[in-house]
Amino acid sequence: MDPNPEPDPGLAPDLVALRSLGGFFVLHTLADPRPTVGEDPAQLPTLAEAYATYADDTPLTWRVTTVAERLRTREARVAASIAHQGLAARLWSIALGCAVLYGRTPDLDPPLLRWDPCGSAPYDLWLTRVSPLPGDAATVADTVLRRHLAPLEAALRTRYGVAAGLLRGNSGSALAAAARELDRRAREDGRTDLADRARALTGTLFAHPLLRGTGTRTGTAFRRHSCCLYYRVPGGGVCGDCCFTSPPRSSPRAASG
Repeated sequence: MDPNPEPDPGLAPDLVALRSLGGFFVLHTLADPRPTVGEDPAQLPTLAEAYATYADDTPLTWRVTTVAERLRTREARVAASIAHQGLAARLWSIALGCAVLYGRTPDLDPPLLRWDPCGSAPYDLWLTRVSPLPGDAATVADTVLRRHLAPLEAALRTRYGVAAGLLRGNSGSALAAAARELDRRAREDGRTDLADRARALTGTLFAHPLLRGTGTRTGTAFRRHSCCLYYRVPGGGVCGDCCFTSPPRSSPRAASG
């Protein structure tokens, strides 16, 4: 993290301040060179296409298939949950990181974000253009919750039958993790002002109706009230913020809510 960033009335064209925070925070623009062999980012599908529920073959189904293969699970519902949490973490990290470091957030409207459903952070998301929006909690919530996670949740519930409570828990867990990493980096750099800003913004976001009740927060720690189903992955277990302390031994649909 830059030791002396100050909130800026605008955003850096390349969002360079995010890069020191790690892969989940990085957002490339189409002007950035692609450092790995793969598709031209300008030809990638948009997240708006991923959220489409009327098509059988979408970037979201590609992502879930990719996650299932990487985790070696045959349960599409489990892969869908893990895929959801990964994308939620990316979106929260970008929006929250920009709001804290710049005092602004970029317009992350789904048609503006191109997505490599077979990629991984930080080369899975590319922003078509950088247009600044306010960095307040209302704007961040509208950007991430209403424009992204709500249609993503609808698509996953329709296509894979993932429970709403599980997906809301994923969203809360992803936000808490992004906030915790921001707080840690800021305090390591002696920027308690940035840490305080991150905590205040996160607290307001967790008061949102779509996040309220997803878990219990103590400082930067978070204990969710649902399970992401990672324990059902071969060799998996319970996550650090899971509602369970050990993998449950119950029906295949246990912990789905």
